[in-house]
Amino acid sequence: MEIIISNNANKPIYEQITSQFKAMIMSGELQAGEPIPSMRALAKSIHVSVITVQKAYEDLQRDGFIETMVGRGSFVSARNKEFYQEEQQRIAEEHLQAAAQIGRVSHISLAKLTELLVLFYEEED
Repeated sequence: MEIIISNNANKPIYEQITSQFKAMIMSGELQAGEPIPSMRALAKSIHVSVITVQKAYEDLQRDGFIETMVGRGSFVSARNKEFYQEEQQRIAEEHLQAAAQIGRVSHISLAKLTELLVLFYEEED
């Protein structure tokens, strides 16, 4: 497992850690029940404060991506994928709602908006 921190990024370091863990979990690189490094070990390996890693782990635990057991460490949670997908769907809904509002105000047809959504969805990165 490799966490890469950029001092030039617009995100705080703890958010960089959090987003990279979420990405590894969602991609299957980290599996449910798999242990993750201790806060001290991760802080040492990426050269940041333990408090920064603690904030990231607290956010991951709050969001349901990891579980921490006193004396045993932190592990990838089994219930994280559904939670993440629900969170992403909520964000997509907000964007779609904004697009629908723009379409109504600008008299862009629903068919045209649907066509654009399909185009963007199927487009290769």
